[in-house]
Amino acid sequence: MLNFAQCIKLYTKLLKFTNLAAIYFTMKNLYRSTLFVSAIAISAGALSSCTGNNKSNHENTAVVQKDSLTDYVAQRLPIYERVKLTTNINGLSVNDRKILPLLIQAAEIMDQLYWKQAYPQRDSLLATIKDEKTRDFVNINYGPWDRLNNDKPFVEGVGPKPEGAFFYPKGITKETIEKSDLKDKFGAYSVVQKDSTGKLSTVPYHVLFAAELQKASSLLKQAALIAEDAGLKKYLNLRADALVTDNFTASDYAWLDMKTNGLDIIIGPIENYEDKLFNARTSYEAYVLIKDKEWSKRLAKYVKMLPELQKNLPVAAKYKTETPGTDSELNAYDVVYYAGDCNAGSKTIAVNLPNDEKIQQEKGTRRSQLKNAMQAKFDKILVPISKELIEADQQQYIKFDAFFANVMFHEVAHGLGIKKTITGKGFVRAALKEQYSWLEEGKADILGLYMVTGLLKKGELQGDIKDYYTTFMAGILRSVRFGVSEAHGKANMQCFNYFQEKGAFERTPKGTYKVNFEKFASAMNDLSAFILTLQGNGDKAAVEKAQKEKAVIHPTLQTDLDRLTKKNIPVDVVFEQGVDVLGVK
Repeated sequence: MLNFAQCIKLYTKLLKFTNLAAIYFTMKNLYRSTLFVSAIAISAGALSSCTGNNKSNHENTAVVQKDSLTDYVAQRLPIYERVKLTTNINGLSVNDRKILPLLIQAAEIMDQLYWKQAYPQRDSLLATIKDEKTRDFVNINYGPWDRLNNDKPFVEGVGPKPEGAFFYPKGITKETIEKSDLKDKFGAYSVVQKDSTGKLSTVPYHVLFAAELQKASSLLKQAALIAEDAGLKKYLNLRADALVTDNFTASDYAWLDMKTNGLDIIIGPIENYEDKLFNARTSYEAYVLIKDKEWSKRLAKYVKMLPELQKNLPVAAKYKTETPGTDSELNAYDVVYYAGDCNAGSKTIAVNLPNDEKIQQEKGTRRSQLKNAMQAKFDKILVPISKELIEADQQQYIKFDAFFANVMFHEVAHGLGIKKTITGKGFVRAALKEQYSWLEEGKADILGLYMVTGLLKKGELQGDIKDYYTTFMAGILRSVRFGVSEAHGKANMQCFNYFQEKGAFERTPKGTYKVNFEKFASAMNDLSAFILTLQGNGDKAAVEKAQKEKAVIHPTLQTDLDRLTKKNIPVDVVFEQGVDVLGVK
């Protein structure tokens, strides 16, 4: 681009040319005006270009950009298959039917709070978007970044997604937080704010969101008044109190104590995936659940086996000295409402809570299998993927029971392994910070498969090992489509690349994947030992190295995943949900 002085010089030369031409053609009146007008047009065009005030060029660029983003959304929106989230509620009592809408209303408030954490400018953003598909995509992603494509922005001008979401001041660095004198710098239930002088402070959730939390608390109290099950009544009252104090321990214990309830709600600030700066601050979410008592009975026995399974983990003895809690519940539910973090982008199909390591050691956890959501993903996504990418003679091993078990034991496996480092660095979560979540998910994946293998050998689980291994392989191909921007995606890619290096599967010339069952088991044991050692050592640098080397999608795999998109195979589901879908008021 020319500077202003150069522009003026060029403009002067053009004017001189115009005047000379006009003199020369004085006797040629026919051409005179034409030439003059042309010269002025050239001059004006040159000056316009120099000043950079070429409005039409900018408008064209903007149109191209807008169109490209609109096209992007149009291509990406179909990756979600719409599914009605419902279940048979005929078995619910009259009081349970009255409770259900109250729980859904409380969940809806969690959804509003999550928006404030993930993208507080929702309303102003949506007001500027006329394209309905883009608005829909914003709502699915709880913001203008594509969660299943490494948080790629799909709205003009928003820029990259902040690593710390909106838990921290804009543009703040990790180093600034680490070096600060904030007492709650890594708090789970607060945000960091900065005043006009640059001074940092923290504000608890129950203060920042007081009005919304009071409303949600009141709804849970109303539900508790109606509840017939004593355990549910106690939990709802304690959870209502916890929401307005950020003291969740008592309600977590009460939740684990529930045994005979038909309804359940997981609600509050729970997971820390959204905080990619430190994996410290938690996000609001809610699941409204109806227990499948028949399935839950079938699953109950496996929790009692955790201590024995812990002893036999394929790792050095010093990494498995802890005794996992056995007072845990392993239950199957139909989920009837998702809200907040668990509803953003990919949908969770199983939950292992609470996350508090102290409670896990003393009491254990509850593993909740979301059966109807799981079935939807199996039918709509996993089976079509298998038909495209799994070798034809192994497609017979793709089974829902295997998929259910693999997911279930993933959650159980969170209770195995090691919670405290053996190197004096405290809890693994604290030692690994932002690197903790993805490695923990990787641990659960691989130890879940380890459990399946062991239980089959003991006769405690039915089926063919080929079903579980092949379905696990298909499950990886399903999950890696979420990208590597979040914990589960990183975990899946680590497993994929590690297994590939070990020869656990091969990619055939046809572009399909074939499991080597013998090497699959060996790779499983090796990866288990690798992850448990990293956790036990609390070696954050080594975990970062593993992420950079293994948690990546290579071009060949990406080409195969692109084939799935071209075949219009969905990546995930979007739920149509609420009281109207369920038929309750």
